[in-house]
Amino acid sequence: MIYKAHPGRSYPLGASLSATGVNFAIYSKRASYLELLLFDSEDSPLPSHTYMLTAANRTANYWHIFLEGLKANQVYAWRAYGDIEAENKQLFDHDKVLLDPYSRAIVGWKNYCRKAAATAGDNCEVSLRSVVLDHGNYDWHGDKIPDVDADKRVIYELHVAGFTKNANSGIEEKKRGTFAGLIEKLPYLKELGVTTIELMPVQAFDPADAPVNGKKLENYWGYSPIGFFAPHPHFSLAKNPQAMLDEFRDMVRACHKSGLEVILDVVFNHTAENDERGPTLSFKGLDSLTYYIFDEDSKDYRDFTGCGNTLRTEHPVVGRLLLDALRYWVEEMHVDGFRFDLASILSRDVFGVPLARPPLIWNIESDPILASSLLIAEAWDPAGLYQVGWFVGQGSRFAEWNGPFRDDIRRFVKGDNNTIISLVKRLSGSTDIYGTRVGKPRQCINFITCHDGFTLNDLVSYNQKHNLENGENNRDGRDDNYSWNCGFEGSTADAQVEELRERQIRNFLSLLFLASGTPMLSMGDEIRRSTRGNNNAYCQNNESNWFDWSLLSKHRDLYNFTRDLIKLTRYFHLFRQDAAHRLHMQNPHKSWESTATVLTCHGIKLNEPDFSPNSHSIAIELSNTALQEHAYAVFNSYWRPLDFQLPLIKEPDAFHKILDTNLSFVASVDRLKDLKPIQEKTLTVPERSIIVLMSTAGLLAERGKGEGKATLPSASQNITWTGLKRLRLPEFE
Repeated sequence: MIYKAHPGRSYPLGASLSATGVNFAIYSKRASYLELLLFDSEDSPLPSHTYMLTAANRTANYWHIFLEGLKANQVYAWRAYGDIEAENKQLFDHDKVLLDPYSRAIVGWKNYCRKAAATAGDNCEVSLRSVVLDHGNYDWHGDKIPDVDADKRVIYELHVAGFTKNANSGIEEKKRGTFAGLIEKLPYLKELGVTTIELMPVQAFDPADAPVNGKKLENYWGYSPIGFFAPHPHFSLAKNPQAMLDEFRDMVRACHKSGLEVILDVVFNHTAENDERGPTLSFKGLDSLTYYIFDEDSKDYRDFTGCGNTLRTEHPVVGRLLLDALRYWVEEMHVDGFRFDLASILSRDVFGVPLARPPLIWNIESDPILASSLLIAEAWDPAGLYQVGWFVGQGSRFAEWNGPFRDDIRRFVKGDNNTIISLVKRLSGSTDIYGTRVGKPRQCINFITCHDGFTLNDLVSYNQKHNLENGENNRDGRDDNYSWNCGFEGSTADAQVEELRERQIRNFLSLLFLASGTPMLSMGDEIRRSTRGNNNAYCQNNESNWFDWSLLSKHRDLYNFTRDLIKLTRYFHLFRQDAAHRLHMQNPHKSWESTATVLTCHGIKLNEPDFSPNSHSIAIELSNTALQEHAYAVFNSYWRPLDFQLPLIKEPDAFHKILDTNLSFVASVDRLKDLKPIQEKTLTVPERSIIVLMSTAGLLAERGKGEGKATLPSASQNITWTGLKRLRLPEFE
């Protein structure tokens, strides 16, 4: 069938379906002309129709055409023609079939050859293609944003495929590793106490972007994007592109119905096209000088990402593309927020220099469609830019992955020297980092582990990384893991080593959920998931990297501990963000507002904390009169038991143990009234253990929907968050 062609319009970009046909619009400033290719199917070796776009189809730098009678599900692609300026890196190669940057679906995977896209010659027969979709034909059944209390938020980072791909997942084979499969595991996440799931990249990426060394490797994690609008097809049970789109929506709707928020990990810093040796898939062939940053002198791709190229996000066209993508995922797919991979790169200009007011970041901040979206930044990049605590400045809506929390907590639990002062800072909301921020500690995302690095099990089981399976001679991955194998490298049947490892894991989890800030748990840490010491398992799509559901029965006690710990720490205000951020350090020369939470540091003797380099323990007392909560927590990473004096408490009030990592004890919030008071004046804390006590008044305080009896001060009262500088120690000044 020959479709009647009209000049079309330059907006909106991409393929826009209407009742009478489809409008195609695409950007290319430097192309001489473009060709639109139509394919009868995704497997068709050659296009059935080709339409040339000339001057009549151009408005400024935008090319457009309207094809009357064209329907949804049409497979299409582009070719771009222009002068080849090799010295300036503008390589128009009309032999290469190009994806639409605004593709809502990408097909052609069965025949796709990455090598053909990276070498000379026509790659049409083995190319990826775009698809015209109908975005509006979906019934959301009244879908609503989950009512999640920000101060009780618990984020769970997971890989869509890896979460259910294992044969022992209990999911029928065809659903394993899919959005549909994830739906069946939502009850597991709800029982655990998770409020928010953070999905590792689900935007279309190139699995073939992986080392080629004779091993069966693929880009499993997905940090190699080729399409910012299209769901990754390999995560879908459905094979039809429209059905793939709807399956993702089904997953989001199911999450919302379960009360779970959905956050996407988006990779806006680079693409799968890599450098000049990489494939030409889309952006590179359309207008490389617009989409990428180049070195002025060598004209080579600037690589601030470690992945071969860097997207030029300060360019209005690129910024518009990425902002449109975010809007699409919010409006059409109903996602609740985004985590931005290597977000500091988004602040660099065309020369790679950080901007004070990066346009993309501020456009995201101020966009009305994204106004209610969660925004989380990984505020650093491989080129040395580290913006934790000051990502794009004061008043930013962006929360941040708290890298210092990860490292400092690891060092303390491991037993390193010079860790106590840092420990207090991290537990109290990292006041040294976020103390002047408007947004309070909920904007600091605390984590011990994430996809990048050791799992929690491997953190206590390996002293060194074991990445040989990646085929890079163990050169990849972090070397500074701050890990300790507890006396044996790798898995062991030694009961003493295993007991210590379990206790260390409980210590890590306790510190994560006791700390002020928003906690993030990595997939499977609650059941000791292991990648066998591989701390960069990005290319391992196999059982060594999947969620092993058999571990749930093997480590049921740890799962129960984690579940109960989450419930307990979200129950008491002192361990949540809403109260803990109103924190003052004890100072006898200052009388604090009665609404403030007072933090006092102790050692084995009251009011004598040991902040010396060789200290490995600290006791922290938290008290808030308005909340009627008074807690005493001891953190002992020393290799011997220690006796701590208990603070005085007026009768009939008393302390009760609510957490003990040595005994794997977490108090049930349903049985707090049954806890026995502690009569002793000292508390013996075993080696490498954490014990937390709560006052009787805190246990018995009336709560409606989990809230304290007293009214919390509102943000409008502007209570000063002075933080750790109130400790009269030179290290804090």
